[in-house]
Amino acid sequence: MDIHIRNMEKRDIGGVQAVAKASWEFTYKKIIPSDVQERFLQSAYNEDMLLKRMEISSLYLAEQDEKIIGFANFSAVKQSGDAELGAIYLLPEYQGAGIGTALLQKGLKNLNGAKALFISVEKENRVGVEFYLAKGFLLQYEFEDDLDGHVSQMIRMSLDLTTVASAK
Repeated sequence: MDIHIRNMEKRDIGGVQAVAKASWEFTYKKIIPSDVQERFLQSAYNEDMLLKRMEISSLYLAEQDEKIIGFANFSAVKQSGDAELGAIYLLPEYQGAGIGTALLQKGLKNLNGAKALFISVEKENRVGVEFYLAKGFLLQYEFEDDLDGHVSQMIRMSLDLTTVASAK
């Protein structure tokens, strides 16, 4: 499988939206009602929001044969040294092939000055939780998140980048 990881460009918006939609439908079909998913995706992944994200954060794409098959979104590093991993989404048929790991590694490589990377994961998203645990993220705490009237049980996780950097 020949996968290419690169920075997102404006021309990629439609492909990123398609990956987000397919990933959410697959991952959350029994967790989050479809109408709530649709409203969230329309809000968080509309063209204006993606253009804004491109300005203030780092978005990386995974491509195979020029088809966008996944993406990751990393915040800028804050003055405290913290950064946020907003998402790693893949088309369902590409999950488990090392692409999420490649996207994570690309983002980590470019988080200059970061001391810790944080992510919030839906507790019932077992594949996501297990992925991050396998990558060295630690559970911090659980909390509830109101997603357009649907209350999700979330897990806050973190990766200590000072030990990751010294392990390289």
